[in-house]
Amino acid sequence: MDVLVSISLDHDMLAPIEARHVVTAHSGHGPMDRDTLVSLIGDKEGLLCTITDRVDESLLKRANRLRVVANYGVGYDNIDLEACTKRGIAVSNTPDVLTDATADLTFALILAVARRVVEGDNMVRRKGFQAWTPFGFLGTEVSGKTLGIIGLGRIGKAVARRAKGFGMAVLYYQRSRLSPEEEEALCVEYADLYDLLGQSDFVSLHVPLTDKTRHLIGRRELDHMRPTAFLINTSRGPVVDEEALVEALEKGSISGAGLDVYEKEPEVHPGLLGKENTVLLPHMGSATMETRKKMAQRAIQNLLLGLEEKRPPDCLNWEQLKGQKIP
Repeated sequence: MDVLVSISLDHDMLAPIEARHVVTAHSGHGPMDRDTLVSLIGDKEGLLCTITDRVDESLLKRANRLRVVANYGVGYDNIDLEACTKRGIAVSNTPDVLTDATADLTFALILAVARRVVEGDNMVRRKGFQAWTPFGFLGTEVSGKTLGIIGLGRIGKAVARRAKGFGMAVLYYQRSRLSPEEEEALCVEYADLYDLLGQSDFVSLHVPLTDKTRHLIGRRELDHMRPTAFLINTSRGPVVDEEALVEALEKGSISGAGLDVYEKEPEVHPGLLGKENTVLLPHMGSATMETRKKMAQRAIQNLLLGLEEKRPPDCLNWEQLKGQKIP
């Protein structure tokens, strides 16, 4: 079978696919451009892609032989899941393997914004550090504060566990409340969204991007936060209304923000770029050597099993595909 791999992987990583199928693989450092993806997809039965590749109706119309889409990443808002399902295409992602790396980076952002780490680093590099002063770069402590987690899935729970080590009180909000036993084990307390926003020193977002979560955090929500609080987003950029966030930062509704994702990624709202109370990262939540290798291995496993008409471990639409043969 013919397979398209839209990301650059080492030969050793590609070997399991090449041993069974004919592979066309991207060799550039950046993402495969749209025109190339469209031109190559026509005769492919398998696609290993990433979150920058839009697998939408216009692409699928050219992919008459496509049977499996294996996404390299936990998010899959780049894929029209409904359209794929209608065409009998199995779609998978790589959820579990990046949990710890993303939770670690979440806490890196919490610490960086609270303790003004980037500001201090920039000052030293500009040769502005002349002497220690008792009131220079005063930040806020993290230990003992209240962390509000919106979305207590795999990553949200991993963040909650890390918060224990800092002696933080943890509130959470999501549509489905955990059982009392789960709440006790994680040392978390359920709160209404607006109660959480009003009580938290740090608000961390860990929800998928859906129609319901788009702009989940907007002007009203930011106005409910404490003026001393910080917003952290390592989930999906459009969960936050960036225009509203810039306004909140400018008028002091919140104290700062740590972001790894952006509403119109890779573009960043210019109002965020000049603010010293923001820490801005280039979507690197899963960017560790260990995690990226595991993501590739998992995506490859999903791809190969799907091409064999076996259930990929991370298939998102297998139940809907049951009873119909993948074309």
